[in-house]
Amino acid sequence: MLSSFQIIDIVLPYNQFMNPLKKKPRTKMYSATPEKPEWLRIPLKFPVETNAVQKVRADLQEKKLHTVCESASCPNLNHCWSRRTATYMLGGDTCTRKCAYCDVASGKPSPLDPSEPENVAQSVKTLGLKHVVITAVNRDDLEDGGAMHFSETVASIRKLMPECKIELLIPDLRGKKDSLALIFKVKPDIINHNIETVESLFSLVAPQKNYRISLSVLKEISTNGFIAKSGIMLGLGETVNEVKACLDELKNSGVSMVTIGQYLQPTSTHYPVKEYVRPSVFLELKQFAYSIGFAHAEAGPLVRSSYYADRQAEKLM
Repeated sequence: MLSSFQIIDIVLPYNQFMNPLKKKPRTKMYSATPEKPEWLRIPLKFPVETNAVQKVRADLQEKKLHTVCESASCPNLNHCWSRRTATYMLGGDTCTRKCAYCDVASGKPSPLDPSEPENVAQSVKTLGLKHVVITAVNRDDLEDGGAMHFSETVASIRKLMPECKIELLIPDLRGKKDSLALIFKVKPDIINHNIETVESLFSLVAPQKNYRISLSVLKEISTNGFIAKSGIMLGLGETVNEVKACLDELKNSGVSMVTIGQYLQPTSTHYPVKEYVRPSVFLELKQFAYSIGFAHAEAGPLVRSSYYADRQAEKLM
């Protein structure tokens, strides 16, 4: 497993293999972010297999599938795709919410593609995945928030790849228990819902979300017997004590796996980075998470909830 000091270099030209998405321009401009520090300029330690990256891209394009890797401009894309892993994003590439930190396009989404669950399953089979992560844009235009679409996708994967472990990264689904029940019914192996930031910053970075609703969703996941996972971004203006308080609340909500990573501003129109958090702080928070009883904690500048998700899950599964 990777330590906090073995994270892939942030200054890699990862756009070399990315197809830029057409996104609606944002009008609000923020001040410039601080210059990236040396600990975010670690020499590349991982080979990027161009053929493997191209194979994943070709399969996704053939099946008209979206990934959060591309839509959210993840800096780990090359390395993950070279391992033939990707985080599938259901419900299209347009989100009904507009969070200040997120690079996914927002607006009025297209109708759900009824063939998407089967296409995702076929892609999982083509790539021979043993562990798959599936997320989705927020679909507040749908009564169930897209929960049935998640359920149908899990069922399709189970049919084609019964041995594949399935991890879902779900939106808050507005906290609706009926929607969550649709997901619980198909029994995914891990259910993740990212808290994203501390409570004091929610109104600034995610005004259409609610910290308490997110905690209630995680509590519902764990209460129903599932492995609950969550993630936090640092560098938005939070304090270390606030992060520790958030970790306490996550643990009290039944979360057993947590990821802690550095927020990176996608463009000048997104919420600015207030601080590049030192590796020693990530290590401190990782040790704190273990000290209060988390079964697994991953922390580091480029840690993401889906990055090496298969290895993160090994201890618990």
